[in-house]
Parts: sequence; structure tokens; C-alpha cells
Amino acid sequence: MSITPERKQALIKEHGAKAGDTGSPEVQVAILTERITNLTDHFKTHVKDNHSRRGLLKLVSQRRQLLDYVKRRDEPRYKALIERLGIRR
Repeated sequence: MSITPERKQALIKEHGAKAGDTGSPEVQVAILTERITNLTDHFKTHVKDNHSRRGLLKLVSQRRQLLDYVKRRDEPRYKALIERLGIRR
């Protein structure tokens, strides 16, 4: 359900503004999106796993807050981010 360190580094390299950029909202949203995707796949086989479902809802809420922050600060950056990650909204 969690992502591997190699995948996390690949996401940081792909979405970061510079090397080692782990704090930017784009990187944080990309990592959260990866975790949400993994949990969604997990629920296809483990339908009754309600404890993990609560964690999924927290991740989605956290990602939504970060996306709202980016949208408030810079709308074109927000649109580029959701298009690149394939997030619907």
C-alpha cells in the first residue's frame, strides 16, 4: 500500500523544481496521488478493509487541501498539475 523509496525518488525527480525538492506542493500532491492509486487498487481485492479506507479518505482530504492552496496561489500551475497527474476536477 505504501510506495517504494525508488518510486518516491522518481516522483520527486519528475515533479520537483530542482534536485531534492520534496516540499513543493506539486511533489506532495504527486506522492499523495500515487498512494491514493495504490490504496484504490488494494480495495478491489479487500473490500471490507475499513481501517485503510479511513486512511484513504484522510489522504484524499490532504491532497484536496494542497490543490486548493496551489489554485489560490497560481491558477495556471494548478491546471497544469491536475492535467499532468490526471486528477479530475
